[in-house]
Amino acid sequence: MPRPKQYAPTPDDEQPEISERSRGVALALGFFGGFFGLHRFYVGKPQSGVAMIVTFGGLGVWWLYDMVLLATGEFRDADELPLRSWAVEDPHHRSPRSDARVDDVEEELRALRDQFNDLAERVDFAERMLAQHRERPQLPRG
Repeated sequence: MPRPKQYAPTPDDEQPEISERSRGVALALGFFGGFFGLHRFYVGKPQSGVAMIVTFGGLGVWWLYDMVLLATGEFRDADELPLRSWAVEDPHHRSPRSDARVDDVEEELRALRDQFNDLAERVDFAERMLAQHRERPQLPRG
């Protein structure tokens, strides 16, 4: 009797690729604003979102179909990846490019804060000088 072939997993067999978008968020948007296609805008399908607005969710049929797909995890985003994860992605999984942008924005905010503090000190100094000038007694003219 021949032995069954051993199956060796390949890197492609590890995990099916799924969308980064949250199934829970899409389901909530679909439930509360599905007739207006909010869930479709969330997953990057604005054209069909506008079509849902115009048809009022396909008079409810299209909306119901999308709700079933979302609940079962078969709804797909703009990249044709299924929404299977209930959780919102961890913001710490950013690309190095977005980290550089965040660092740049933080540096600009620090510079703006320093400039604002410097301006506030100058205004405070000017107010004190004006107050001293007003309090000084005036000499009679004559």
